[in-house]
Amino acid sequence: IGVSDPRLTFRLAGDRAAGKSFRMTAPKRTITLRLADADVTARLASRIAPVLRPGDVILLNGPIGAGKTHFARSLIQARLATAGRMEDVPSPTFTLIQTYEAGGVELWHADLYRLTNPEEAAELGLEDAFTQAICLIEWPDRLGALRPTQALELTLTPDAASELRQARFSGDAARWEALFACLDGGQDG
Repeated sequence: IGVSDPRLTFRLAGDRAAGKSFRMTAPKRTITLRLADADVTARLASRIAPVLRPGDVILLNGPIGAGKTHFARSLIQARLATAGRMEDVPSPTFTLIQTYEAGGVELWHADLYRLTNPEEAAELGLEDAFTQAICLIEWPDRLGALRPTQALELTLTPDAASELRQARFSGDAARWEALFACLDGGQDG
């Protein structure tokens, strides 16, 4: 059977009586990059910014100080610059969400650190944004069941002894093909 929908759930004939369901998942791809400093992180964000389209969600993982906000701000500034706009891009730590418009595309930057349960995330309107905007979500563990299954995971891990960071991109290989192509200098991990 030639089915490519990763959301397809099916039952195996032998397990039908037991009621067991199995979910087919699309092949994942992972690329891990070493980022020497904040400038390299900003250049990486600028490089992938033009590849993103409405409905793209990047989940930014990592501890406090890993560079999640710096990456998101750099990506947003690159999109704004492409649209001929310069704008302050503050951290959404206290506002929770900052939105921007660049070239007819809405960008949402959310910092969910201060949320205490997933119901609070639902009240922010993120579900609609996930389908209509480019979304950059810090602290995505706060989303609970709202976490988009087709999102790209970006995990930033700092080196305690230097400015070096590891950036690990992971997502559906076909869904994120264009983004992985622009990261072709990285290493598959």
